[in-house]
Amino acid sequence: MFAFLIVIIAIIAVLLTLVVLLQSGKGGGLAGIASGGATTQILGSRQAPDFLEKATWTLATAFIILCIMSNFVISDDQGGGSVIQQQGQTGQLGAPVLPSPGTEAPATDTPATDTPAKPDGNGQ
Repeated sequence: MFAFLIVIIAIIAVLLTLVVLLQSGKGGGLAGIASGGATTQILGSRQAPDFLEKATWTLATAFIILCIMSNFVISDDQGGGSVIQQQGQTGQLGAPVLPSPGTEAPATDTPATDTPAKPDGNGQ
């Protein structure tokens, strides 16, 4: 079920991208082409922007709803959610491992500081 929802979400995302790219705020896109012959007969001069706006809202709503639904379906198909949730439910929260008092601190990768330069013999 989760894989099916992901495929549908991907298809809606592509369609939503195309619909948004067809729109133009300054009379371009499909709405600007609508004043020509065949498009005027199919969509009309004002129906193209209305159709594209409704399609955008519908696809965006479907996209959000399916994304939320996939969140509820993922735990059923994928075996129980995240590792953190599984550890929290079983009580296996790992405590940090601290060194014992008698051991040395681990070596660091920082370079040793240079000693101050010695005079070169001229008294400097």
